[in-house]
Amino acid sequence: MAEPRTRLALLSPHRVDSDRADALAEALTAACAAGDVAAVLLRLAPADERSLVNLVKRLAPAAQSTGAALVITVSDFAGDVVSVAARGGADGVHLDKARDGALQDLRERLSDGRILGAGGHEQKHAAMEAGEAGVDYVMFGGIYSDGIAPDADTVRERAEWWVEIFETPCIAVAHDLAQVDGLLATGAEFLGLESHLWMGEGADIAAIQALVAASEADT
Repeated sequence: MAEPRTRLALLSPHRVDSDRADALAEALTAACAAGDVAAVLLRLAPADERSLVNLVKRLAPAAQSTGAALVITVSDFAGDVVSVAARGGADGVHLDKARDGALQDLRERLSDGRILGAGGHEQKHAAMEAGEAGVDYVMFGGIYSDGIAPDADTVRERAEWWVEIFETPCIAVAHDLAQVDGLLATGAEFLGLESHLWMGEGADIAAIQALVAASEADT
């Protein structure tokens, strides 16, 4: 039986607001046309719930029209992110560095089939707890909202460990082009790309997709 192919997951810039929506939608449309994009993680700036719902509605078609799932996260948000996802038409919710019980609560509330993802797992125990909570994927790597990225070698090692042991899919995130080959070698189901790798000057998602294809040809 053939091994499943690695697909792309695009991470938006942090704190996306309405002023950035049009440019982001244009970039998403282009990226989803150039690569095999399975999912888009939309990282929104906190706002009132109605504004967030309207923003998700503006951006969702750029991803979903090509079959990619749109998953949202809102850092420092005191409101109801599940409601925002449902009313905005998003496919799911992502949570970084979840506090005790938060993932279990979201899993129960996302019983309508929407996706629940979790990231920020610098410790193996935290990743295993996320898996036990019933998340649909765990994510290793990615630049946090404070601009800090976890060590690249740690991200690769965590993804390799997870893929070898667990059935829950894994997103291994590259924040530098030099990381791509190593992350592909882990066998992670999804290669995550930080925003500067797929949007803006110098971004070339077609070239990254070619690296994915080459890695699969070698296996």
